[in-house]
Amino acid sequence: MARHRNPNRRTGGLRAGIFTVANAMPSEDAGERTIQREMGSSSRAARFYDRQMLPALNPTMVDLVRRQEMVFVATADARGNCDCSPRFGAPGFVTVVDPTTLAYPELRGNGVFASVGNILENPHIGLVFLDFFNTTVGLHVNGKAQSYTNDTLPSSLGPCLRSGHFGDGKILERWVVITVDEAYIHCSKHVPKLHKMDKSIDWGTDDPTAKSNDYFVG
Repeated sequence: MARHRNPNRRTGGLRAGIFTVANAMPSEDAGERTIQREMGSSSRAARFYDRQMLPALNPTMVDLVRRQEMVFVATADARGNCDCSPRFGAPGFVTVVDPTTLAYPELRGNGVFASVGNILENPHIGLVFLDFFNTTVGLHVNGKAQSYTNDTLPSSLGPCLRSGHFGDGKILERWVVITVDEAYIHCSKHVPKLHKMDKSIDWGTDDPTAKSNDYFVG
């Protein structure tokens, strides 16, 4: 989830030189700082904050997002009860509207709407992209989210999102739009490299066999 950041911010430039960014640092009483002191990793963490944590996606991050067919989505309700769920689509199903705005489609599913319900109570969201098939590099994107139906999308987003793979609304139930707070690498050293196999996908189907409905309860 997005961290509580110190209002005192350090500034630095993206190495790509596209725009200047300000890297927010966690306050000294934040939980992660406490554990860093306990584990003796404060200097290593400081190097990570200074070099890796950005308040917007740089061009390399944008390229990675646009190649992915899956993202893990973490949310929590107002009481802190957590949910983590994957989302899938064709490459580019997560739309990079601009370096600080992402959007992904909520397709027809089980009707529970756990993630979207959490967002209604608590807008903080964490996304993890893992490039299993190529670089094995991952990308964390934390921010704040809102959800919309196709009909309630802001006018500035409507044309961009409705023109996409699921933009016709037949199986798309809502859009989740994320304003980015921070983005940073998940290093590749423990990520397995996978081989993609062919699978026919009937997007949004209600067929119980295609959904493997009884796998855990049959």
